[in-house]
Amino acid sequence: MKSRTFHPRLPHGLIAVILAALAGPAAGEDALKVDGARIEQHIVELSAFGRNQQGGVDRVAYSEADLDARRYVSGLMNQAGLEVRIDAAGNLIGRREGREGREGRRPLMIGSHVDSVPGGGNYDGDVGVIASIEVARVLNDSGTMLDHPLEVVVFADEEGGLSGSRGMIGDLTPAALEVVSHSGLTVADGIARIGGDPHRLAEAARAACSLAAFVELHIEQGAVLHDEDIDIGVVTGIVGIRWWDVIVEGIANHAGTTPMDKRRDPMLAAADFIKIVNNVIRSEAGTQVGTVGRIRAEPGAPNVIPDRVVMSLEIRDLDAGKMQSLFDKIRQQARQIAQRHGTPFEYRELDVASAPALTDERIQNVIARSAEKLGLSQKRMPSGAGHDAQDMARIAPTGMIFVPSVGGISHSPREYSEPADMANGANVLLQAVLALDEAPPECTIASAND
Repeated sequence: MKSRTFHPRLPHGLIAVILAALAGPAAGEDALKVDGARIEQHIVELSAFGRNQQGGVDRVAYSEADLDARRYVSGLMNQAGLEVRIDAAGNLIGRREGREGREGRRPLMIGSHVDSVPGGGNYDGDVGVIASIEVARVLNDSGTMLDHPLEVVVFADEEGGLSGSRGMIGDLTPAALEVVSHSGLTVADGIARIGGDPHRLAEAARAACSLAAFVELHIEQGAVLHDEDIDIGVVTGIVGIRWWDVIVEGIANHAGTTPMDKRRDPMLAAADFIKIVNNVIRSEAGTQVGTVGRIRAEPGAPNVIPDRVVMSLEIRDLDAGKMQSLFDKIRQQARQIAQRHGTPFEYRELDVASAPALTDERIQNVIARSAEKLGLSQKRMPSGAGHDAQDMARIAPTGMIFVPSVGGISHSPREYSEPADMANGANVLLQAVLALDEAPPECTIASAND
C-alpha cells in the first residue's frame, strides 16, 4: 500500500504555493487560506472529550462527553465571530450575517458532527466541523463579507441515525424519537438533554430550497484516496442505509440432555442466515454491502439451547430499489432455513433508514474547480458511508468533499488524517463557499428565488 506518510512527494498544494510566490503576492479572496496548524490544534483539543485508553473517543451522542465537546465547539464558533444557538432538534448552529443590502438571501450552510461511535476515532465528523469553523474564522478575521449568510452546523446524533439532520429536514418521526441511542437515552430524551426540544421539532425544520447550498467536508473513511495518492474526493452520491432487527424463534432446552437431532436451535439458524446474507449480497455486481454486526442469544447461558436469537441486518447501496430486492432475496432464502430448523424468522425494520442521495452536479463542479485552483489532485467517487449530507440533499443543493483517511481506517482509535490533508480540504471548502456565494446553484427541489 502506498503510504502518504512514509513516501514523501512534492505535494500538489506546495506546487501551487511555489507558483504563487513566483507570480508575486496575491490579493483579495484568492489570497485567503486556512491556518492548518490551528485546525490540527483544535482537532487535538476536541479529542480530549470522551478520550479512551486506546487513544480514540467514546463520545456517543447525548453523553456527557458529547455535551463537553459541544460546549468546546460553541466556544470556537464564538471566537470565529458566529452567533450561536441550538435548534429544537439539538443541532448546534453558528451564523454569520451577509453583506448589508443583501438581506433576504438564503444561507450557505457548512458543517458535520462531533458525536462518535463507541470506540471511535478523532477525525470522523470532527474534521468537517473544525474546518467549517476555520472557514468562518478566516472570513471574519480578514473582514471578507459574503452576499449570503453563512451557517456552520454541528448536527446532533449523526452516528445513531442522522437524528439532527433528519430533524432539520422535518423527517424525525415519533418512532425515531423512541429509538434508544448509544448513550442509553431515547433520541427524544437526548435531544432535550443537549438543549433541544422534541416537542417543538417543527421549529427546527427547514423548508425545501430555504438554503442556497449545503457542503460537508469529511474524511473518506475508506482507502481509495490514500491508496491512489489523491488529495481530494469529490463525492457524487451517498449510499442509502436500512437496518432490521432479525428475530429467530426456537425452543429452549437442556444442552446436555437434548439430542442434536431433536433440537430447534435458533442459533444454528442464525449462523446459516449470516452465510446467506454474505452470499446474496455478493451474488450481484455492484458496490452494495450487507452486514450482520450484532447478535444476541436468549437466555444466553452456556448450558441452555437458546429459545430466541436477535441479530441485526444492514444493507447499503446507492439504489433504493436494489436494496429492497436484495432484502427480498435474503428473506426468501431465510424461509428455507426456517423450514429446515423449525425456527421462524421475523423482521422489524428500524426507523433509522436513510435514503440514497446524489450530490448536486453543479456543486461537484465547484468543488472540483476549487481543488484545481489550489493545485490539488481530485477524484469523483461515491460515499459508502452515510452522512448528514444525504438528508440535506432532500431540501438543498448539496455537495461533499472527502480528504484521505490513512489506511482507510475509520470508526477506530487508529483513524487518522494527516494535517496537510485536512488543511487541503478546508481550503477547498473555503474556495467553494466563496464560489457558491458568488453564483449559487438554482434549487431544483422546489421553486425558490434568491
